[in-house]
Amino acid sequence: MTAHQRHLDEAPELGELPSIFGLLLRLAQVRHYDRFFAAFEGTDVRPGEMTLLWLLDLNPGIRQGVAARTLLIKPAHMTKVVQRLIDAGLVSRLVPQGDRRSVTLNLTDAGRAHLARHRETFLGVSSADSIGLAQDEYDTLLALLRKLAF
Repeated sequence: MTAHQRHLDEAPELGELPSIFGLLLRLAQVRHYDRFFAAFEGTDVRPGEMTLLWLLDLNPGIRQGVAARTLLIKPAHMTKVVQRLIDAGLVSRLVPQGDRRSVTLNLTDAGRAHLARHRETFLGVSSADSIGLAQDEYDTLLALLRKLAF
């Protein structure tokens, strides 16, 4: 191996990049998704879908647009996600008679069972232990993220 090849395999210089909030947040998100998909390997469980199912469980009959705005999902993508969950039998969609422009969403019995079956693993992926933080560090991180997100 030449000195040049060895240099290509070494960790690159990052300069001030590790002080850029957006980059750190994105890298943390990618690492979190890697842990998520490893925990759910061999299943069709996706993080965004689980989050939406959880929201629907807590808010039966929520309007699709409200759910999309709450989770910052673009309307076109939300429509695809909801259709995938409907096709899987996990969600039902209803157009209220009084407001034909509105669509409400509910979990089906299969959706509630799916959520219950995967709940502990879903929560475990994000626990302090699984991301390598002490509980007090984790609590501080969540508090700061809530402050930024809401």
